[in-house]
Amino acid sequence: MTRKRVAILISGRGSNMAALIEAAKEADYPAEIALVVSNRPEAAGLARAETAGIATAVVDHTVYGKDREAFERALQAVLEAHRIDLVCLAGFMRLLSPSMVERWHERMLNIHPALLPAFKGLDTHRRALAAGAKTHGATVHLVVADMDSGPIVLQESVPVHEGDTVETLSARVLEIEHRIYPRALRLLAQGRVRVVDGRCLIDCQAGG
Repeated sequence: MTRKRVAILISGRGSNMAALIEAAKEADYPAEIALVVSNRPEAAGLARAETAGIATAVVDHTVYGKDREAFERALQAVLEAHRIDLVCLAGFMRLLSPSMVERWHERMLNIHPALLPAFKGLDTHRRALAAGAKTHGATVHLVVADMDSGPIVLQESVPVHEGDTVETLSARVLEIEHRIYPRALRLLAQGRVRVVDGRCLIDCQAGG
């Protein structure tokens, strides 16, 4: 089995990054975490990755000012230098341009702390509580140019309890995130994710 080389893009502590790193330790996991890249030099996740023996890189967006193309060229150069096959966004707080997204068409995953298409964008837990949602959860999707709009690979939900706060709901959803992101990456790395008419179909026959 040739394992896919994966880069994880982070901006902060990288808790989902840690879940992916842990999953990739399994002998039968079809992907290896080959690189962790942050757009913030101070991101706590960089030290976590280094401790796990994974190569790290910083592409500081502030160096490029408002020149997003220059930032993305630098980012792409790092990904190419490490021969990356697949990209996982894990708390990466930069919107990528349509051209960058197209370059990684159906090879870039993102995790979102809501049941898409509900609650796209930021502050999802507070908004779910304010809306009186009875269920909430997390979604892993392929990245497209429109934010939080790509084909859904996996979702899982949790009930919203009376008396839930942003903190209690967030903690419950985070457990789901750490469970479904490694599963989604496994499916993509095995070639079991097909996009038909804008929707992900999971091939149950190929791979384990």
